[in-house]
Amino acid sequence: MAMAMSIYRRVLPSPPAIDFVSTQGKQLFMEATQGGTMEGFFKLISYFQTQSEPAYCGLATLAMVLNALSIDPGRKWKGPWRWFDESMLDCCEPLEIVKAKGISFGKVVCLAHCAGAKVEAFRTNQTSIDEFRKHVIACSTSDDCHTGAGHFSPIGGYHAGRDMVLILDVARFKYPPHWVPLALLWEAMDTVDEASGYHRGFMLVSRLQRPPALLYTLSCKHESWVNIAKYLMEDVPELLSSKIVKDVKDVLSIVFSSLPFKFLEFIKWIPEVRRTEQGDQRLSPEEQERLSIKGEILKQVQDTDLYKYVADFLDPSCLGQEASLNDIAASVCCQGAGFLNGNNESSNGSCCGETHVHCIKSNGARPPVTLVSGTMTNGIGEQHVDVLAPSLNNCIGLHPASHDVLIALLLALPPQTWSGIKDDTLLQEIATLVSLDNLPTLLQEEVVHLRGQLYILKRCKDNELEKDLSAPSF
Repeated sequence: MAMAMSIYRRVLPSPPAIDFVSTQGKQLFMEATQGGTMEGFFKLISYFQTQSEPAYCGLATLAMVLNALSIDPGRKWKGPWRWFDESMLDCCEPLEIVKAKGISFGKVVCLAHCAGAKVEAFRTNQTSIDEFRKHVIACSTSDDCHTGAGHFSPIGGYHAGRDMVLILDVARFKYPPHWVPLALLWEAMDTVDEASGYHRGFMLVSRLQRPPALLYTLSCKHESWVNIAKYLMEDVPELLSSKIVKDVKDVLSIVFSSLPFKFLEFIKWIPEVRRTEQGDQRLSPEEQERLSIKGEILKQVQDTDLYKYVADFLDPSCLGQEASLNDIAASVCCQGAGFLNGNNESSNGSCCGETHVHCIKSNGARPPVTLVSGTMTNGIGEQHVDVLAPSLNNCIGLHPASHDVLIALLLALPPQTWSGIKDDTLLQEIATLVSLDNLPTLLQEEVVHLRGQLYILKRCKDNELEKDLSAPSF
C-alpha cells in the first residue's frame, strides 16, 4: 500500500531559540521596543509572507523587503496592482532553476539591484561579528533599511541586553519567528556554501535616494540576452579598437551593423498597463503624473545631440521595417496582457482582436497621452487591456520607438566602450555625446539605472556575482 509522507512543521530548538509568541519572546519584544531597536519590525511584519516553494526563501525574503521599503516594481502583479511577488524575481536566475536548486547569495544581490534597491552585501570572511552587530543595530533602529541573513530571512529586530536578533523566517511552514543569539547566527553564517564555494553572509537592503527607472529597463527574459550582453560589453569595444573610424557615422555603423538577433527585446520600455471596462478612458492623477514624467524623459532623449546623429543614420532597413501602427498596437496589447498576468512577456496562448489607438488630451500643462486599447482572447474568456504611452507633440504616435530605445542604451554603455577609438578628436566628440554630465537629471537617472543593470548582467554572464558583490558606482 502506498503511503503519502508529509511533515507538519518542526519543533523549534529552544533553547537556544526563543519562540516569538512565547512568554519570554513577548518580554524580549517589549524590552527591545522600549530600547528603540525594533523600528524596522513594523514595516517588515506588515509584509511578512511565507515562501511559496521550499527553495524560494531568497525570493520570498527579497519580495517581502522590497514591499516593506515601498519600492515600486514599475509593472503590474495582478489586476491593477503593482506589487513584488516571488514570480516577478526571475531576472538573474530562471524560476525553474530556483525551484529545483535554490538561489545563490550573489544572485539575490543581483535581483535586489535590478529591482531598484540599494544593496550592501558582506561575506563573513570579509567582515567581523562586531561589524555585523553594528549593522544589525543600525537597521533595527531605522525603518528604511533591512538586514537579510540565515538561509535567507529578514532580521526583524535586536535585543541589546541579551544580544539577540529576531528572525522573521519566511519558511513559516517549518519554524515560527524566533529570537536567537547574535553570536549563534554569526556562527551559522560563517560557513562555506558548498554550491558556490564562498562564505555565506548578510546584506543590507534600503531605498535608493533616486527612484528606479520609469521608462526603460533591461530584460534577461529572452534566451539571447547573454550574447547581447557580451556583444555590448566586449565585442563593441573590440570592434571599435580594431577598425579605422573617422566620424560618428562610422562609430554607429560598427555598433549597429552586427546587432544580435532580437536585440530590441533586450532593452524594453516600461508600459503603463491596466485592465479596464471598455470605453473608460479616465486617467487617475497617479497615472497622469507617471506618464508626464515618462514623457519628459522621452523628450530629453530626443533633445540629445546623440539622437540627431542616430535619427540621421538609421532608416527602417537597419533594424527591419517598422511595423504599422495597428501591428504595433496589437503587439503592445499582447505584452500588456502578459504584464497583467504577472510576467514580462506576451500573454501565452492569447491573441489580440481589433485594437484602437486614441489620443487623450489632459487639462492644463500635461502632455497628451496615447491610449492603446485591445481585447485579448485565450479560448477561455476575454480581457480588455489598455496600454498608456507618453506622446510627444501632437498625437498620435507610440513612443518610445526603436530610435528612442537605442539612444538610451547607447548612453548606458560604459565610458570605456569608446576608449579604443584611435582618433583623439573623434574620441572626444563621442565622449561628449554620451557624457552623463551633459544629460538632464531625469534622463541621467534613467541612464545610471540602465548602466547598473548592464553591469550586473555582465557579471551574471561571466559568473562573477559570487566573488564580486560590490554595487555599481557611476
